[in-house]
Amino acid sequence: MTKDKFDVLGPIFNQIGGELAHIVGGDPNGVFLYVEIGDRWISYSIFKADRDVIRYYDSNDETITDLLWEAWHAESKVGGIKRWSVMEYDIKDGKFTASFKYPDQVDVEVVDDERRQAAVRARFGDKPVVYPPMPGTAVELKP
Repeated sequence: MTKDKFDVLGPIFNQIGGELAHIVGGDPNGVFLYVEIGDRWISYSIFKADRDVIRYYDSNDETITDLLWEAWHAESKVGGIKRWSVMEYDIKDGKFTASFKYPDQVDVEVVDDERRQAAVRARFGDKPVVYPPMPGTAVELKP
């Protein structure tokens, strides 16, 4: 008996939600994960609603990266389905939803920061995004 897509990907996406809860320090309600992925590279951003602002979580978490790679590679193993290039993963009221865009819909090989910003605005509206302070070792470049 072959497994369907949910049997294969459901547990991985559930683990992603658990890791996001860890990254944001507990309650994952209001978390939005934006992922762009391609052959041998991955880029993701984590945001969470916090009253009147959206907080960006700077994370180099290997566990979330490994889970995202696992989900991406598993996608092509279930029914010959092609792999996605963009995933938007949203947690609300203890449940996650994941939506996908595929290479024929968006070319993530072309760098475009506007795609991420557009996804954040679509999810949260015009709330300001708060980024963590720059590390003390950062250098400001001036023209």
